[in-house]
Amino acid sequence: MTDDPLVARLRAVGCVFAEEEAAEIRRVLRDPDAMESVVAARAAGMPLEQALGRARFAGMDLELAPGVFVPRRRAEAIVDAAVAARPRARLVADLGTGNGAIAAALTERMPLADVHAADLDPAAVAVARRNGARVGFDVHRGDWWEALPPSLRGRIELATAYLPHVPTARLDHIPRDFREHEPELAVHGGADGLDPLRAVLAGMSAWTAPGGAFVTLVAEEQVETARGLGEHLTVIEAEDDAVLVFAD
Repeated sequence: MTDDPLVARLRAVGCVFAEEEAAEIRRVLRDPDAMESVVAARAAGMPLEQALGRARFAGMDLELAPGVFVPRRRAEAIVDAAVAARPRARLVADLGTGNGAIAAALTERMPLADVHAADLDPAAVAVARRNGARVGFDVHRGDWWEALPPSLRGRIELATAYLPHVPTARLDHIPRDFREHEPELAVHGGADGLDPLRAVLAGMSAWTAPGGAFVTLVAEEQVETARGLGEHLTVIEAEDDAVLVFAD
């Protein structure tokens, strides 16, 4: 039992981590009506971050919206590896940026870099542009590299992406809240989960500068297949995942 009415309401609508969610709601909101709207959205199955319109990533508080991919904390490992791999990069791109979480973190960690982000989903691009305007990165709409301005071709020193990498057969294993409120395009990686990685690597040599690097993340069981997709690959273990650093 709890004397906290917000925790009790969240538990009543099925939230497993009610105490943590209540703390996050109170961190972001003060208006009781707005809090009740979030509880109602959670009752309907919407992820907490979408209901709040905010997501925490790499210590930053970033805007989010219903229907836009929720940045995963595990993707913070991409930021760490990218900064370590090319700490002096001055032209940086984040592909499939979602709400711009990785691009925002790279902008904060690499203040001298010109950071560009890209996504195909118009709802994600709209949110990323608002985050970009506040944090200081540019956002483009389109498919992978081709979304970027032609003037960047062959000049990108560091690229990142939290790519869709869930195999087709495992889509039903995604928690229901996320499965029903995020676009499938943001998670579906094809039969083995690595089709988006293949697409990005196919364009890497044309878009990156000599000595450039591309950093992404896959599940641990996908590493061996990924090894055969590109040369000069460094694998960094990250809990149940693996960060991949492809060098040009």
